[in-house]
Amino acid sequence: MSLNKAVLDIRNRQKVKPSPSNEPCAVWTGKDLLGTGQIDTITIIFKTSGCWWGKAGGCTMCGYVYDSAQTSPSDEDLMAQLSRAMKKASGFERFMVKIFTSGSFLDIKEIPLEVRHRILAQLDADERIVKVLAETRPEFVTEDNVRDCISFLKNTDFEVAMGLETSSDVIRKQSINKGFTFRNFTDAAIAARANGATVKSYLMLKPLFLSEKDALEDIIRTVRDAAEYTDTFSINLCNVQRGTFVEYLWERKQYRPPWLWSIVEIFKRTKAEFPDMIITSDPVGAGSKRGPHNCRECSHDVADAIRLFSLTQDISCLEHLSCDCKDLWEQVLELEAHTFGSPIMD
Repeated sequence: MSLNKAVLDIRNRQKVKPSPSNEPCAVWTGKDLLGTGQIDTITIIFKTSGCWWGKAGGCTMCGYVYDSAQTSPSDEDLMAQLSRAMKKASGFERFMVKIFTSGSFLDIKEIPLEVRHRILAQLDADERIVKVLAETRPEFVTEDNVRDCISFLKNTDFEVAMGLETSSDVIRKQSINKGFTFRNFTDAAIAARANGATVKSYLMLKPLFLSEKDALEDIIRTVRDAAEYTDTFSINLCNVQRGTFVEYLWERKQYRPPWLWSIVEIFKRTKAEFPDMIITSDPVGAGSKRGPHNCRECSHDVADAIRLFSLTQDISCLEHLSCDCKDLWEQVLELEAHTFGSPIMD
């Protein structure tokens, strides 16, 4: 059985509750790094007809496919989602908008072209908004698409965000089932930058079938490979989402989410090599069994330090972290290469 078939079989067994098509999947506010300072952000996950790749099988770790609408939202439903979401930014004086669809904002099957224009024009008309980020798969990042977006963002910066995950085509295909190549990503990044957008690259720490050390080294290698095409790296620490192939293996004790010590080490090494590059991470689910974790005593403190570093890029945030479990993590790095593919579990 192919990896894609295994992922699709799991997806087809899931039961999804219907939800209103005029409400976004999720909206939240937070802080992000813009230039040399922090800025308020609002993140909007539009409820669309869903990621085309997810419907065909999709990525081994992604449960966001279940957030898609049961029937395609109308144009007015999508605009209503925007209006509902933007209420959360009512108290902001200056902020950034991050647009996600659990698929691709630039896919006109998810966000029709006219709706894209209306969304961007409405955001551009709000003088408080200084930047709009939109996540998309690289196949939709064409010169025409980027120019089209920027034509409606006359006073607002535009950033294209893509889930590269890794620069290794082998890992992306055999561990993640992502459905594109590193060349597809670089072509898209070049097209985005040539037409006035910046590029944010999402990387995935510890997809399936990698040891802790191999996963750590893969991220460092990917930062090196993709640095010339990227303005900001955001490193996602794999967590166990429901209805995924990752969950299937995790339930059978064949997968452990990454250690938080691994991202600390990645930050130290990549910032030493690329001191001017913005490299961030938000360790979702940190401290839980399904999320990235160390031991119970230190997980939350280390996760807080990771978030603080992400907002400041100050490596000193990470220099005084210590716990007895760090010795165990170091042993895991050394020993997992000898466990014949079986992860060392808690």
